Amino acid sequence: MTAEDLARLTAPSRLLDFGHPDIARLVAERGWSRRPLFERIGAVYTFVRDDIRFGYNASDDLPASRVLAEGIGQCNTKTTLLMALLRAVGVPCRFHGFTIDKALQEGAVTGLWYRLAPRSIIHSWVEVKFEGRWVNLEGFILDRPYLSALQRRFAGRSGPFCGFGAATPDLTNPPVDWVGRDTYIQRDGINHDFGVFDMPDDFYARHGTNLRGPKRWLYVNLVRHLMNRNVDAIRAGTAQRTAPPEHVEERAVGPTR
Repeated sequence: MTAEDLARLTAPSRLLDFGHPDIARLVAERGWSRRPLFERIGAVYTFVRDDIRFGYNASDDLPASRVLAEGIGQCNTKTTLLMALLRAVGVPCRFHGFTIDKALQEGAVTGLWYRLAPRSIIHSWVEVKFEGRWVNLEGFILDRPYLSALQRRFAGRSGPFCGFGAATPDLTNPPVDWVGRDTYIQRDGINHDFGVFDMPDDFYARHGTNLRGPKRWLYVNLVRHLMNRNVDAIRAGTAQRTAPPEHVEERAVGPTR
């Protein structure tokens, strides 16, 4: 990687606002910058996966500092925060944009809102430069307590699983831990690939966010709060036990690459 590439892939932006005092304080308190590269990536990754609970923010294109302050996130907002923290500790990374089939959200998203949601939903993951190659990081979306609750809820099921925020070949042992290789939890729901971008800002400027107009207002002011309440109940094991989405048992939605 050239010096120019390194500078470009560790630069801040409006969304990657790692100069914000809250982010700078977090990085200093955790001492991430002093760790060897493998441990540095793993510590930041695990923080975003587990300390930022899976949940739905008001928009996809929030600055990293706001995601940190809210303490919850989904694929796109967690991607922004992970990129900001990685760049804050000098790790080159980039944004990879996709869409996913809404089927993988069924269960986490329910009722009328699920039926009204677009079939394809904007999705993203982080690609980090490690040992001379790009490693895909997507397994940070579901926090460990939420994932463990799903594993208990669907104990005994084998084969591809699609629903409740996951789309994976094996819910019992998905590749979500940092071991120096790709991590995934929603990859099997991908149905379109937009390619890579230096900044999330560039992606959203070109492709927009998931919702606009009246649906966006309804989502921001009402629906997301109901969705987050449902996610919290799933995590706590108190959600109503309804029949699982049909694709939980049948198949995961395969990626189109």
